[in-house]
Amino acid sequence: MPEALYYRGQRWREGTTSEVDETVAEEVPVALVYNGISHVVMLASPMDLEEFGVGFSLSEGIVQSAREVREVELQASGSGIEVQMTIAPERFMGLKARRRNLAGRTGCGLCGTESLEQVLRPLPNIAASGAIGHAAIHTAFDALRQRQRLYALTGAVHASAWARPDGTLVEVREDLGRHNALDKLIGAMARQQLRFTDGFAIITSRASSEMVQKAATVGIPLLAAISAPTGLAIRLAQDCGLTLIGFARGTSHTLYSGALA
Repeated sequence: MPEALYYRGQRWREGTTSEVDETVAEEVPVALVYNGISHVVMLASPMDLEEFGVGFSLSEGIVQSAREVREVELQASGSGIEVQMTIAPERFMGLKARRRNLAGRTGCGLCGTESLEQVLRPLPNIAASGAIGHAAIHTAFDALRQRQRLYALTGAVHASAWARPDGTLVEVREDLGRHNALDKLIGAMARQQLRFTDGFAIITSRASSEMVQKAATVGIPLLAAISAPTGLAIRLAQDCGLTLIGFARGTSHTLYSGALA
């Protein structure tokens, strides 16, 4: 399934109308299926879906390591795409016990969560971000602009990226949903056996509580966002030790939790 399509539109500019061909990001329902049972349906960009499945499984605490996702297959249907995963039996039993049945949307990470305990699940203590300095944050964001291929075509997607402590970008993933982009990044890193503690993540969105939870769950020590954090995100980051940065634009940023070198 293509990640972008072309549509004819009418552009109005200064009183004049003209026909234009626009590149539009595609959006499809993606069902994450565990051991034959559908767990969640998210609206997502139809690429890197194997990584999406693995990353979601890790960031939501469904599995503890990528090795526990034993098989990943994509199955297209008339209405969307299924990411069919086989996970370890003990993890599947835990998943069933959580009784989660989400109906996801592009901008929503908690739709269908049944209890406050599921929203504010315990997070691990995060090791300090170490040798990451202020300049590295902007080195990473400056490089990201050149790596946002789908955004350059459509202007409609978010990106999440992983950088080494000096700001050198290693991996970039894009999706219509900011949560999805981060999950794809996490999945890509896990499948390549890259260590989450060996750098930091940057995101082209606000830093919501869900984004902090996903980062902390897999052990990412620092999360830097181009936009604002929420109050709950700051409190969660402070409680678990994650370094949280917001408004990383141009040559400035704001540190809300943790410390930089």
